[in-house]
Amino acid sequence: MRYKSTRGQVSNISFTEAVLMGLATDGGLLLPESVPQVSEHLEAWQSLSYADLAKKIMALYIDDITEAELGEIIDRSYATFTDEKVTPLNKVGETYILELFHGPTLAFKDVALQFLGNVFEHILSKSNGELNIVGATSGDTGSAAIAGVRGKENINIFIMFPDGKTSELQELQMTSVLDNNVHNIAVDGSFDDCQALLKSVFSDLSFKEKYQLGAVNSVNWARILAQIVYFFSAYFQLKEQQPQTEAVDFCVPTGNFGDIFAGYLARKMGLPVDRLILATNANDILTRFFKTGKYERGDVNFTHSPAMDIQVSSNFERYLYYALDGSSEKVNEFMGSFANTGAASIEFNTPSFDQQFVAGSASNEQTLSAIRSIYESEGYIADPHTAVGLHVGKQFCRAEVPVIHLSTAHPAKFDAAIKLALPEVDAVHPTLEALKGLETRKSKLKVDEEALKTFIAENRG
Repeated sequence: MRYKSTRGQVSNISFTEAVLMGLATDGGLLLPESVPQVSEHLEAWQSLSYADLAKKIMALYIDDITEAELGEIIDRSYATFTDEKVTPLNKVGETYILELFHGPTLAFKDVALQFLGNVFEHILSKSNGELNIVGATSGDTGSAAIAGVRGKENINIFIMFPDGKTSELQELQMTSVLDNNVHNIAVDGSFDDCQALLKSVFSDLSFKEKYQLGAVNSVNWARILAQIVYFFSAYFQLKEQQPQTEAVDFCVPTGNFGDIFAGYLARKMGLPVDRLILATNANDILTRFFKTGKYERGDVNFTHSPAMDIQVSSNFERYLYYALDGSSEKVNEFMGSFANTGAASIEFNTPSFDQQFVAGSASNEQTLSAIRSIYESEGYIADPHTAVGLHVGKQFCRAEVPVIHLSTAHPAKFDAAIKLALPEVDAVHPTLEALKGLETRKSKLKVDEEALKTFIAENRG
């Protein structure tokens, strides 16, 4: 399998080259040259363990790591999860919830970042190279990325987050890691500011090459690849509970479009997904696009679901490439318009736009109401991001097709929001309780590209 950029100037690169490149050098995002079709394998894969299923799916996209080495990487990555199913499907009343938070940092990002950290280590062991990872986080990516690479030789990690705009526990998960190769950077701005800094630094190709920069954000193809697996796993678990199931809908709370894009690719591979229900909070750029065809930047709203407080979705360009029939010229035109004016639009002239995706959003109060509703009816505590999906998913439920709701984080990570919704409930987890009172370390920076470059240059290795 070879990889190419959505913008047409990078092609014919291997999986490991794609992993190390992160953001394509032409400013685009990397995609496989083809999408494997697996419909004929679904029955055989039904009974596989999560790790063995990951080996089958990932091997279709990776041909420059041996089968034995890939298997060892995958086994090591998912041995860190506390549930034997890795991403268990939980039936809560009549609602199916895919719990993606059983990894080391209690968030869905662990599924991809435990794998990516081990892939980075494998690649560097072969080349005896050095890697300086630069990432931006609205909450969970940072701690999951740090957990994936802390203490690893020849790897330094620089994580930017919007100062004061993650939950206290999310920040503590990052800043309490004092390993010498870990650098947390509190940026005086929004997540979009952090993401813009990330892209601008990676666009300076001489700086990127000189300091061997690597990416852990979902711009990195390996993140998407790892996430594809749990859509298949969820379907197979549902089939165990409902053998008559022929197709399924997935409801995905998303800000950066990476999680739901993995579901989109699973559908393209042949997984019988009927619809993808896209759920956003008040930062509804994606919902507006799928309702109107207009992709237009707005002001960032800070909500009870902070990981989705995003107005520029970094993975949207990958979907756009397919939606525009694989035309890099059209992608460049669309993204150029968006960069210059803050808005771009597309005509809904193919069935893919109105059949594969439906979309809705949830306000802060609707989010809290969804948390209260499922707790009062089933005794289940949902984190606010999951609650956004539960609220939106209700709008699109159909009797004939079951819906699987993706639950992206443990509720204890957002204890303040849970307390607002459920004053009598304490959302706790021993892993998080153990962090309280620990020594922390972070650096503060303005939204300034040169300041970030200087910080990286002075603190690597």
